[in-house]
Amino acid sequence: MSVSIDVDGVSKSFRIPHEHRSHFKEYFVHPLRRTTYERNDALRDVTFSVEEGEFFGIFGPNGSGKSTLLRILSGIYVPDSGRVRVRGHLSPFIELGVGFDPDLTARDNIRINATLAGLTRRQLDAKFDEILEFAELDRFVDQQVKNYSSGMVMRLAFSIAIQIPFDILLLDEVLAVGDESFQQKCFAMFDRFKDQGKTIVLVTHQLDLMSRFCDRVLLIENGVVRATGAPDDVINDYRGEVLVG
Repeated sequence: MSVSIDVDGVSKSFRIPHEHRSHFKEYFVHPLRRTTYERNDALRDVTFSVEEGEFFGIFGPNGSGKSTLLRILSGIYVPDSGRVRVRGHLSPFIELGVGFDPDLTARDNIRINATLAGLTRRQLDAKFDEILEFAELDRFVDQQVKNYSSGMVMRLAFSIAIQIPFDILLLDEVLAVGDESFQQKCFAMFDRFKDQGKTIVLVTHQLDLMSRFCDRVLLIENGVVRATGAPDDVINDYRGEVLVG
């Protein structure tokens, strides 16, 4: 089986300022005051691979580097060192509503985002009703997105993402703000993706969800890969460490 995602020795750090100047005039009042920075190593020498057609889970404590890793996989961030190879057409769902114009309606946002993602006008026309139906937003299609709840935004973004032809789908806490009925629809879609041989990378805090769907999982803590393997093995070891700690 071929490899869809190959991550080799990836590291990423950020500089966190100790002093925040919120007003431009502060630079004139204190022109010589220097802002000091603290280095935050978000990822350190991360190495793993995801096989074609694999449902791969990533989990770990808050601040462990999960979202940074997904942003690197999607090309939003560039690693400081290391290499990432992605083979196949990728559809990322890693930021809630990123790319939406809040002043536009759902109808306009669907057309803009789907077009930017590569759908032709004919493809979009064929999928438009399906996007709305899955998101359960038919009644609100001509309402400005800024008036949507976080759950509505999530449903809309996810519905667009899964209608775009893809080989690899990146999902970051896709069910965090979804209600139970929408979660069940997502679960059915996960089963469909697995049957179709799609490659899925899922970041979530819901360990039971990873046990149910994932072929393998990766545990990351403090930017370092702690374990990779069968879901139940890695998750049970992690739960044991948490209880002991």
